[in-house]
Amino acid sequence: MTSQNPVQPRSAMSAAGASALWLALVLAVVAPVVLALTLSLPTASASAAGFSCRPGARPVVFNFGDSNSDTGGMAAAKGWHITPPEGRAFFHHPTGRFCDGRLIIDFLCESLNIIYLSPYLKAVGSNYSNGVNFAIGGSTTLPRDVLFSLHIQVQEFFFFKARSLELINQGQEAPIDAQGFENALYTIDIGQNDVNALLSNLPYDQVVAKFPPILAEIKDAVQMLYANGSRNFWIHGTGALGCLPQKLSIPRKNDSDLDQNGCLKTYNRAAVAFNAALGSLCDDLNVQLKNATVVYTDLFAIKYDLVANHTKYGFDRPLMTCCGYGGPPYNYDISRSCQSPNATVCTDGSKFVSWDGVHLTEAANAVAAAAILSSAYSIPMLKFDQFCKV
Repeated sequence: MTSQNPVQPRSAMSAAGASALWLALVLAVVAPVVLALTLSLPTASASAAGFSCRPGARPVVFNFGDSNSDTGGMAAAKGWHITPPEGRAFFHHPTGRFCDGRLIIDFLCESLNIIYLSPYLKAVGSNYSNGVNFAIGGSTTLPRDVLFSLHIQVQEFFFFKARSLELINQGQEAPIDAQGFENALYTIDIGQNDVNALLSNLPYDQVVAKFPPILAEIKDAVQMLYANGSRNFWIHGTGALGCLPQKLSIPRKNDSDLDQNGCLKTYNRAAVAFNAALGSLCDDLNVQLKNATVVYTDLFAIKYDLVANHTKYGFDRPLMTCCGYGGPPYNYDISRSCQSPNATVCTDGSKFVSWDGVHLTEAANAVAAAAILSSAYSIPMLKFDQFCKV
């Protein structure tokens, strides 16, 4: 079958544009940090927050991203046999999620009263009637043509859409029709792995200088989807990278780079700078794309607050891994993951922010999702369910 996706040249950023971006980053770094320290997140669970579609509505969500929103794609793609304690808090068995239960995307689906998104690559037991999850653990924006990159995920969507419409035209059934694709919400949560890889090898200034190509890939993805008929976009910034036990466990000479909450300042500065640029990009897209809505949500402010104000949300160990190895202060060992035979797991994950040193626990995901649903961290400040259409 011939794909119906449009061919659109990839955007290039000029030297002047790169310089302007650098200035914008420098000027914008402080504000999100202040926001993270001053705003309080909603305490209601996402599923009980009251944001639900009106009767008769049939919301559809297509998600693109990495392990933060992977509902089993990588496990299906690689044939991983993930074992407990993954999934223990809600599903009571492993589902391919890197968590003890539900992810942020799961709580967002609950708020729309729809089923959890099935991974695109899951061959058995999938239900695509309310959308598809193209997110794959470990995914990046660059290189753009490697397996499961953001660009490849978008190409997978084009294939899914073209095949669905082809079946309908042949008089057969398909999970989503043309109106469903048109009215759907397209969520993007990616970039953390790109930024982390840069921070592992380069000093801060060089890291920030390499953000424009990453942002160009996100812009390209939105523009390609828009040219294919998509109109509703919800884009997440990256989280508080400097608060991840994975990063904190890296040996350091001293604690001079730790902030008042025990997080690495350099990693968090990079996350804030990336989000400032991503937010500006979303503002530009809102102006450029006629009849489209692009919502940007600041995940740094949300996830940093889980640490800074952890007691408010019932967390005792904001920087320690629930399922890992090594004991306090971080219980993280890069050579012994949560899936290792000798990993130790906490008794009550609801007291921890971090599940495995990289990903949040279900309890932390619930708080983060409620914050997203509040719209307080989004520009424009739209409700997540405002995309629901009959």
